[in-house]
Amino acid sequence: MPAVTGEGRDQTSLSLPGVQEELLRALGDLGKPLIVVLVNGRPMAVKWAAEKASAIIEAWFPGEEGGNAVADVLFGDYNPGGKLPISIPQDTGQIPVYYSRRASSFRDYVFMSAKPLFPFGHGLSYTQFEYSLLKIEPEKIGSAGSVTISFDVKNVGRFKGDEVAQLYIRDPIASVSRPIKELKGFKRITLEPGEKKRVTFTLSTDQLAFYDRHMRLIVEPGLYEVMVGSSSEDIRLTGSFEVTGEVRVISGLRRKLFTDTIVQ
Repeated sequence: MPAVTGEGRDQTSLSLPGVQEELLRALGDLGKPLIVVLVNGRPMAVKWAAEKASAIIEAWFPGEEGGNAVADVLFGDYNPGGKLPISIPQDTGQIPVYYSRRASSFRDYVFMSAKPLFPFGHGLSYTQFEYSLLKIEPEKIGSAGSVTISFDVKNVGRFKGDEVAQLYIRDPIASVSRPIKELKGFKRITLEPGEKKRVTFTLSTDQLAFYDRHMRLIVEPGLYEVMVGSSSEDIRLTGSFEVTGEVRVISGLRRKLFTDTIVQ
């Protein structure tokens, strides 16, 4: 079978190639537990597998020890804690699909929702994690300040495991349209069963900057929403803080609008 992925090997479909989809459905008809292991270099549209299979392991291109790594996960010798660096679409026609879209771009299709099959940041484990006690301080900062965001994560399952806690921010009212959420931090922690750890992020206002209509990199005053969770769709805790004062222009290199000239 020829290579189906790689540089210069685009496809018109994100379905499983060749007769692999037929094989998968035939195995599903047997009524046995079915675990799908994907070895691929691009996200696949595997909606049937997501609905019918007992589990899906996204192995990507795992290298020479990939077989051993997959076996460790399948037999429970290793508790996975990976998270998706992309969103996986339900079908080919849904692309591009990504978590940081503008609110105006979220419209359902005629026969399908706009939600991805698996969202950015998604990943399962053999244990479960509980989030609690979100604290944001101070509640108001200047346009050149910083805010500390902290919360507890507890392993409430039976096995030792890793969780990747994710911090998202939204600027709901701005001079230009802004994404519904943007990842601003993530932290991987290892927890024994019943163990709890405090996770802390320090967020600078520079991380809130964006380019305005005049291509200035600015920080605008206003209320910013805080979202903490296990993925971009699995938000567990929410809060907010306020940036006060005037608009701050961040100095540095600027790209002139409609030109390729870099100016100071």
